[in-house]
Amino acid sequence: MIHHLRAAGVSLLIDARGTRVPTIVHWGADLGELADSQLATLADALVPAISPSSIDVPLRLSLLPGVSEGWSGRPGFAGFRAGRQAPEQSFTVRDVQATSAASAESALRITLTDAAWQLTIVTDIELTPQGILRVRHTITNEGESAFELTSLDVTLPLPDRAREILDFAGLWTHERQPQRTPLANGVWSRESRHGRPGHDDAFLMAAGTPGFGFRHGEVWASHLAWSGDKRQWAESSALGASTLGSGELLAPGELSLQSGESYTSPWTVAVYSAAGLDGLSDRLHPWIRSWSTISRPRPVVLNTWEAVYFDHDLPTLTRLVEAAAEVGVERFVLDDGWFTGRTDDRRALGDWFVDSQKWPAGLTPLIDAVHGAGLEFGLWVEPEMVSLDSDLAREHPDWVVGPADALTWRFQRVLDLGNADAFDHLFSRIDALLAEYPIAYLKWDHNRDLLGGSAHRQTAALYRLIDALRAAHPDVEIESCASGGARIDLGILERVDRVWTSDTNDPLERQAIQRYTSILVPPEYLGGHLGAATSHTTWRTSDLSFRLATALFGSAGIEWDLTTTTADERATIGAWIATHTALRGLLHSGTVVRADSSDPSLALHGVVSTDRRSAVFAQVALAAPRAAIPAPLRFPGLDPELTYTVTPLVIGTDARALPRAIQDAPPAWQAAGSVTLSGRVLAEVGLPGSLLAPEQAQLFSVDAA
Repeated sequence: MIHHLRAAGVSLLIDARGTRVPTIVHWGADLGELADSQLATLADALVPAISPSSIDVPLRLSLLPGVSEGWSGRPGFAGFRAGRQAPEQSFTVRDVQATSAASAESALRITLTDAAWQLTIVTDIELTPQGILRVRHTITNEGESAFELTSLDVTLPLPDRAREILDFAGLWTHERQPQRTPLANGVWSRESRHGRPGHDDAFLMAAGTPGFGFRHGEVWASHLAWSGDKRQWAESSALGASTLGSGELLAPGELSLQSGESYTSPWTVAVYSAAGLDGLSDRLHPWIRSWSTISRPRPVVLNTWEAVYFDHDLPTLTRLVEAAAEVGVERFVLDDGWFTGRTDDRRALGDWFVDSQKWPAGLTPLIDAVHGAGLEFGLWVEPEMVSLDSDLAREHPDWVVGPADALTWRFQRVLDLGNADAFDHLFSRIDALLAEYPIAYLKWDHNRDLLGGSAHRQTAALYRLIDALRAAHPDVEIESCASGGARIDLGILERVDRVWTSDTNDPLERQAIQRYTSILVPPEYLGGHLGAATSHTTWRTSDLSFRLATALFGSAGIEWDLTTTTADERATIGAWIATHTALRGLLHSGTVVRADSSDPSLALHGVVSTDRRSAVFAQVALAAPRAAIPAPLRFPGLDPELTYTVTPLVIGTDARALPRAIQDAPPAWQAAGSVTLSGRVLAEVGLPGSLLAPEQAQLFSVDAA
């Protein structure tokens, strides 16, 4: 039978006739309603010619492509038993089950079996109402001897017109740096061996029509929902086919399936867009929101790290609480330095007991001050790590991953969560803290690569630990931090309520990091903080207005010693928080839009409400423009048939909250205070912007008249 899954302008056509492993005939734009006879005609018509010097049957890529079907590219499955390599394509179809929603097929479960090798693979395929394609495999060893699994990947077809690749690189405080390359013959492969995705995570592998941008071009993209080692790739074969693939990166011997055991691959999340990268977000954000753990507005946070570092004392932190309350902060998070013996980053990780010297009465006096000021209390932890100079490491050296002389990273080692005793100890300590104190929020950090042990075992145990703690304490929210943004993926996102996008609060760095992270992740997850004027990670000094505009759009917070600020600065920060909370419902539920700019030094981004009656935009000057008078600002995502009033959005009355412009006079419409035009005109013609100085941003409110 041929199965046609359709949703939200996307079609997935799978030829599951006969006993051979099924083939994806089409994944992309909606093909419309097709009768069974039309589906068969299309599938048969797409069977290619047989080329010279090739296999003697037409080449068709299956769900598990391999050499036995003539595919000389990267195989979908590999493994061995007793020293013999498994044939890559000896499976036949045992069963195909379809699930329907709204009278149309929405999911398939395809069961493949290999009687000779005593293996079964079940492939789950889903097309969500938002047009998101999800695929995963489960392999079961039904033989008596162990089967060593090498790889079990998801491979999807790409059309020939998808000839340009976009993925991401980066490093600490510079995550999600985009890179593009033509898809030439061969494999463009990105592998992560960090035990976490890493700062240089490929993140999202997108293939599209050449020159695709935020608002134009066809794009096919995939993401692996997994927080451990992984690989993502795009391949163009000289045979003519192109593919997009992903899977967990397994080390040799890492996964041995004993008799009766199974392995389920992470979900590959794949997205098609006919409207550029923004079209990916248009599908991904509503889908993520459909299962998100977030159930209430995101509180504005003050995190103590860059304010006090390890210097914890009640009087200092109480003054910080008072300053936070004055400006309207809603959650106070005590960062690293609160537990026994933790005076710097070289000791005490793993000793999750409140330090009796810093906190002789425990954390209760501080929490009472936080609650008395009307704020929630949050706490920093790093459960997966251990310092060698800690009671835990001295008492349980066998819980530490790797040999005694293994490399340290940030002066710490990794705790083996796959060790049942270590797992139980961690659960009991965090559970005890959450039971003893009214902690609303955990900032869960992860400050090094694994560099040893099994990334699969560690990641699976991490998921179990978070799941167990959330089940025991369902009202406690969790933020995922990993030296900043080194673990942002859809596997961890299922378990947390916030991610720390990067360890840098430098607004210039943050503009690009947030811009590209938000292609996949909705803004309400993306922690973005207002830092001090001089960044602690780049030493660049930025105007208050630029910092305010940059931190407005995500899950907003502050990482700044507010006790050192002036009354005017606190008044402006208070106005910024009031602006954010007033706009929060729009910012965290609307459609994220990003304009394509011909000048890389200039950017325009915003959020448009779901009914398209209101929006907030930011015009950003990242550097000096290449023209004295840049092109007009074109506002994407509005309803072309509605009329809107565009007004500069001003935060507070302090002049320091206003962007600096190098101009003798502002554009006439801004001098007049506002302008009213149709959405079509605003998108197609646009408005002249202020001549912003480098590293400045101006905000606009756009409301239906």
